[in-house]
Amino acid sequence: MTHALETPLLPLVRDFRELQAEARPFVLATILATEGSTYRKAGTPMLITASGEPRGLLSGGCLEVDLVEHARTVLASGQAKITAYDMRGEDDALFGIGSGCEGAMRVLLQRVGPAEDWQPLAAIASLVESRTGGALAILVEGPAAGRAWWPGGGNAAELEPAAVHAARSACVSAGVAELQSGTGTLQVLLLPVQPPPRLVICGAGDDARPLARQAVALGFDVAVCDHRPALLASDRFPHCRLRGQPIGEFARVPELAGCDAAIVMSHYLAADAAYLGALADCAGIGYIGLLGPAPRRERLLAMLGPTAARLDGRLYAPVGLDIGARTPEAIALAAAGELHAWVAGRTGGAWHRKIGTPTA
Repeated sequence: MTHALETPLLPLVRDFRELQAEARPFVLATILATEGSTYRKAGTPMLITASGEPRGLLSGGCLEVDLVEHARTVLASGQAKITAYDMRGEDDALFGIGSGCEGAMRVLLQRVGPAEDWQPLAAIASLVESRTGGALAILVEGPAAGRAWWPGGGNAAELEPAAVHAARSACVSAGVAELQSGTGTLQVLLLPVQPPPRLVICGAGDDARPLARQAVALGFDVAVCDHRPALLASDRFPHCRLRGQPIGEFARVPELAGCDAAIVMSHYLAADAAYLGALADCAGIGYIGLLGPAPRRERLLAMLGPTAARLDGRLYAPVGLDIGARTPEAIALAAAGELHAWVAGRTGGAWHRKIGTPTA
């Protein structure tokens, strides 16, 4: 699958809905373009509240203080603006940040509130929450900067030009493009919105809680299933959908239809066998993790009989990276790390072994 966690949108949408409920405008800051080594890339958004609280990061924390100051101006005027940062070279005296990040970026800041009908974040939230996906084209220059077009609508003054519609429909990665309209050349940020990857956690024991928390923080759309209703409490699994069903009815869980990954960890042999059997029939689930040692895995596969063959190439058992995990939190970290690597198309090896150990 594509790396849908590069710019996780579910945390952004949760923050947006919270701020929208307060009915106070805030600022959306979005990276337009980067050069060199930067913490985040084009299309990454963050929110800055009216009180100056950042929700998200566009850098390792070195630019956010300055962005908050620019956000105050945007919030007061309602006029979008672009800020530029260049941290390359021996020093960056121009900005006085001294980050040493060896990169440059341009950031669009725009006000979002009742006066803007909460756009373009309302459109992004709709695409994420409906899991339909699509792309936006956000104007980045002139008095209309911050106005946009999206699937089925827009808030720009003119109808969506054919060139913008074509580029938006074909968009697979974020970036600024110059496109023609009847009134001249337009600079737009093309911003794809992918449905967040969906994870189903099979088992709601105490050790599933840190895994659910980490998956939610990473941007997964998480559902937790269990045959024990008492375990499925919203305060135990915040921001997760909770599904209780008898062991033999797991295949009816609606999230399985659009599921990308599942981790089986009920600690109950019969339940784990039922989960694996149902997951074996879901060919679209590319990652199936199983908690527990190898002998338990072999016992479960034997219980499945010929059905086990349908798990070939998809079963990650024992689940997780080899980090010496023993505690529930460490096991959750190992499992979340392996899952994130799978989404990103990586093996999960140590970075210093890929780029070389520094010399003294």
